[in-house]
Amino acid sequence: MINVLFAGHPSRWPIYQKPLQDAFAKAGLDAGLRTEFDPALVDYIVYAPNSPLQDFTPYTRCKAVLNLWAGVEAIVGNQTLTQPLARMVDFGLKQGMTEWVVGHVLRYHLDIDYFLARQSGEWEPKVPPLSRDRKVTVLGLGELGAATAVALAALGFDVIGWSRSAKDVPGVRCLHGDDLDTALTGAEIVVLLLPKTPATEDILNADRLALLAPGAAVLNPGRGALIDDDALLSALNSGRVGHATLDVFRVEPLPDDHPYWAHPNVTVTPHIASETRPETASEVIAENIRRSEAGEGLLYLVDRNLGY
Repeated sequence: MINVLFAGHPSRWPIYQKPLQDAFAKAGLDAGLRTEFDPALVDYIVYAPNSPLQDFTPYTRCKAVLNLWAGVEAIVGNQTLTQPLARMVDFGLKQGMTEWVVGHVLRYHLDIDYFLARQSGEWEPKVPPLSRDRKVTVLGLGELGAATAVALAALGFDVIGWSRSAKDVPGVRCLHGDDLDTALTGAEIVVLLLPKTPATEDILNADRLALLAPGAAVLNPGRGALIDDDALLSALNSGRVGHATLDVFRVEPLPDDHPYWAHPNVTVTPHIASETRPETASEVIAENIRRSEAGEGLLYLVDRNLGY
């Protein structure tokens, strides 16, 4: 019997219990799933960083900690976590993120807000450019960023992707490293899908916002700390940035008195761009346990030095 501890937030147990059990059975795993175990008997931990479990020291038999979230910045620095850590990458996360990004890119590209504000009987044609004439830059070419960039390229957008290390994404011009400013120069729509690390915090600052095309749109479904908030508000107030749609923030829920709420050129969505779906996430968890038991490498293993 493989002992699997569910150590997500307690409110998630009723949602994940059956999908995980079904996925274990489908994968042929003889696994017991519980919310409480003698730590010395636990083989795997299904985990979310908002779990009460923060000290991994007693889990001496544990072969891996399997994160339910794509983001690991809240746990990767935990000094008691010496077991292998895998982040979540699954179909639901990629599809949800792709749909959110494509929807908001098309909203800006087609200038839908412009027409919604003019339903007064005034006939005022305003024709958008074709997608091939719209430069979109995606910062971050991991699983989510690459899927998003491919979807936008398939719609004909002129897509540039940037990542810290070299990547090859079909249909996308890929830049990396020192080419960040090149990737941003003249961008009309910017999508941020980088992880939060010391190297990416405030990566979209005043100097880089000044590189964008006048009136550019900024979409941030990645991490709140990627943007210098004061710099973005200043760029919005000056018109340098035309609109920002923000799904993630340094403090969540976003405080009631935060200026983003009242700004006419900001759209706030409450961290819903991409959610882990229990059915698809459970399949990834089961596959990683199967792989580990078979002596195969874990999928989506976190590099502690890089932080993701």
